[in-house]
Amino acid sequence: MNRNGLQRALGALVLCLACAAAAQQLRPPASLASVLGPSSLVGQGQLRWFGLLIYDARLWSSRKLSAQDWSQQPFALELEYQRAFRAGDIARRSLQEIERAGELPPAQAERWEGQLRTLLPDVAPGDRVAGVYLPGKGARFLVNGRSVGEIDDAEFARRFFGIWLGPATSEPGLRDALLGQGRTG
Repeated sequence: MNRNGLQRALGALVLCLACAAAAQQLRPPASLASVLGPSSLVGQGQLRWFGLLIYDARLWSSRKLSAQDWSQQPFALELEYQRAFRAGDIARRSLQEIERAGELPPAQAERWEGQLRTLLPDVAPGDRVAGVYLPGKGARFLVNGRSVGEIDDAEFARRFFGIWLGPATSEPGLRDALLGQGRTG
């Protein structure tokens, strides 16, 4: 094989390796696939606050989701944290975001915040927290690939995932990116 042939062969090998790596990134982690079933990456984005990267977000589903019907089918939302946060702060902020879409009775807000506090851990950079949305049923949570529990409340699940995917989200650019609509979060 001459020099040009060798360069072409090496180029083809590099391209094949890059394609294999890209295809691997389009599939959910095994822990999510075991709960969600066959699925692929719908979209991804980042949450930044005053320029600081808070987390990378990925949305996995068996089919494309739209802004109108996102709550009609199962999916998984995975957050890979880039900063450390306490569980109580995550739960409190989650409830604040849920209430952006509409008030909650105080007892319900306390119950949901308490449930989140028991399921979600303190996080450090690199930790992955994933929620699996089960329409009409509730949500299942995984931390670093390990199941940590469920909240069997369909309204909670719809409102919780609405933080990212609902029309009242505080981060519409991230919503568009997660739904694969071309903008970045």
